[in-house]
Amino acid sequence: MKEDFVQSIQNRLEEEEIRRLIRQALAAREKAYAPYSRYLVGAALLCRDGEIVTGCNIENAAYTPSNCAERTAFFRAVSSGRRDFRAIAVTGGKADSVRLDLSYPCGVCRQVMEEFCDPDRFLVITARSETDYLVCTLAELLPHGFGPSNVL
Repeated sequence: MKEDFVQSIQNRLEEEEIRRLIRQALAAREKAYAPYSRYLVGAALLCRDGEIVTGCNIENAAYTPSNCAERTAFFRAVSSGRRDFRAIAVTGGKADSVRLDLSYPCGVCRQVMEEFCDPDRFLVITARSETDYLVCTLAELLPHGFGPSNVL
C-alpha cells in the first residue's frame, strides 16, 4: 500500500524534474566548504512555485557551527519568503570519490524538513547521478516525527 502511495507521488514529479533537481544538487555540491571531512554535499530544494533553491554543506573548525546542505537550502528558501515545498535532492561523497554515495539527510535536517513539509507528501531524492537515485517520503525517513501539529 505504502509503495503505491510513494509511486503515485513520484509520478507527480516528472522524471525530467527529478533529473533537474539532481543536476542542481550536483552543481551545489561543487560549492561545498568541507576542508575537515572532505565530504561534499549539495542539495536542491523544489518549492511549490517551481523555484529551486540550492545549498551546500559548510564546515567550521569548531564543528558545531557547521551546516548541512539541506538546511542551507531550507534556510535560504525560508529567509526569502518561501514556505511550501515539494521535494529535495541530495548528493554527496568524498571530494576525491569517483562514485558518489547515496547520502541521506541527518536527523537535524529531517527535523527541519518536518517543520515545513507534509511528511507524507514531501519527497527526498538521494542520488549518485541523474540516473542512479532513490526516492522516498519524509515520513519514511522520519517515522513518528515531531512537528508543528504536535504543539499547535
